[in-house]
Amino acid sequence: MTTARAGRSRAGLLQRLRPAPVSAAQVHAAAAAVLPGLATGGLRAAVVRDPSRGPVLVLAEGERRVRTALVDLAEDMTDAGVVPDAAGVAAALTDWVAARPVPDAAAAASGVAVLDWTDATCTAVGWQVVVRRGERAVAWTPSERADAAVVARTRATAAARAADTGGVLRVEGPVALWSHPGAPVLASAALADPARLLERIADAGLRLPEPHVVVTPVRPLACASAAVAARLAGETGESCVRLPWSALPGLRWL
Repeated sequence: MTTARAGRSRAGLLQRLRPAPVSAAQVHAAAAAVLPGLATGGLRAAVVRDPSRGPVLVLAEGERRVRTALVDLAEDMTDAGVVPDAAGVAAALTDWVAARPVPDAAAAASGVAVLDWTDATCTAVGWQVVVRRGERAVAWTPSERADAAVVARTRATAAARAADTGGVLRVEGPVALWSHPGAPVLASAALADPARLLERIADAGLRLPEPHVVVTPVRPLACASAAVAARLAGETGESCVRLPWSALPGLRWL
């Protein structure tokens, strides 16, 4: 009897730990509710019937196309632990739409240059064009239609735009912290014009004779002297890159 009760107890625990599933029907209902408000500007969104996959959500914007079966979206939401009610599924679907690929025209019109990891090892950073969608910033990957001239022009305008993205400066002892309150990933945009950032730090009362910056994408920039920056990089507990000011112009594009 004791063994049977323990078995039922474990089964009950597993049942509680297992995420409640999101159904394709719930995703379909959420799509009907939220897509009309999201399909603005050049974005078109619709649920269409696919003979082999069932209902499919189609996003079209510029040269970009996304087709995903609702059953696949439901499984992804279940795996992510989305609360299986109308509000939870609608929020997850809205976030999924916001993460859609960035069209070339959108990158050219509003792209901003930020620093991101160059690879999965998180040991180096490079410049990346992103487009802001609310608090999210989505990276732009040039389409096959974008030739070298288009890519170069988009990157140049994104770098010029980055210097005016804004941010918040806070000085704590020998360290200047630069953050962006609206979208954390935009903090590193200030390094597109490092001379301007260094001037702002000096105006705040912190003079850095040999400035270094500690970069952790999606985190505030930490600017300090070489010795202080080295100590910060060793104590952060996260993957980060410490760069002397002189190295900033040589960072490559992703």
